Amino acid sequence: MPSHTTAGTLAASTAAHAPAPFFPGRRAAGGAPGLALFLNAGDPPLPVLRDLVPMLDEEGVDCLELAVPFPDSVTDGPVVRRSARRALDRGGAGLDDVLAFIADVRPHLSHLRIALLADWSHSLKHRDLAATTREIAASGADGLLVHALPPRLRAEHLESAAAAGLPVVTTCYAKSEPETRALAAAHASAYLYLVAHYGRSGTAPAEGHAALARTVTGLRAHTDSPIAVGFGVSTRQDVEAVGAAGADAAIIGSAAVAAVERAQEAGRDVTGAFREFVRSVLPEEAHRPA
Repeated sequence: MPSHTTAGTLAASTAAHAPAPFFPGRRAAGGAPGLALFLNAGDPPLPVLRDLVPMLDEEGVDCLELAVPFPDSVTDGPVVRRSARRALDRGGAGLDDVLAFIADVRPHLSHLRIALLADWSHSLKHRDLAATTREIAASGADGLLVHALPPRLRAEHLESAAAAGLPVVTTCYAKSEPETRALAAAHASAYLYLVAHYGRSGTAPAEGHAALARTVTGLRAHTDSPIAVGFGVSTRQDVEAVGAAGADAAIIGSAAVAAVERAQEAGRDVTGAFREFVRSVLPEEAHRPA
């Protein structure tokens, strides 16, 4: 994988691609909630991930939240932190590498959307924000979530993304102040990531995900974008509970990363093992594209 992506290469690879809606028609059709899976770029290694991503498309997964790995996130549990460390130790998964990866794989996907997650301090702080946002859009990424963005830069981030035509993922906690939730919802143009509870990834809310119904309903007043719920979602039953709360999609992070970890430790084919995981968490009535 090349270590640097040129604007010309990205433009050529994505000339026919424009960001498309996330989780289209899931709740509107009264069907199962959509599904987003989180993985760190580089865990599995990018050549393996190159085979895994089209499989997600085949299986009907709606979104891949693909992170540029960064170390020691205070919001991540041990599983995700180990994954980020493995990716960083292998090398070759910096922002430019990940954009080149997206540019390579995106034209081959018919259903799956890719939301890039980049940490401000690790990946963006020392780059021109507007120029980098244009590069991310040119790669074919369907959306952008910036982790730990300083509040003073929020307006610049939103303006840069709008100018580049790049939808934005925003976040809020279920128990954030009402004004905070409303602002996050209003600024979401890709989808709103509703974090089920305070704490680290991999832990579920004590009341269960279905108890978020009132919060989801309240957020609808502030956005027309999809609402996706994450943290502690790890099984088909959890995904269905998120759907019961009225959300458009469920986000599985730690459990997805753990499936990759188990396959690598056992020396199994990662793509095959991850396909089994995907089929275990997709709602049985979920539509899978042909």
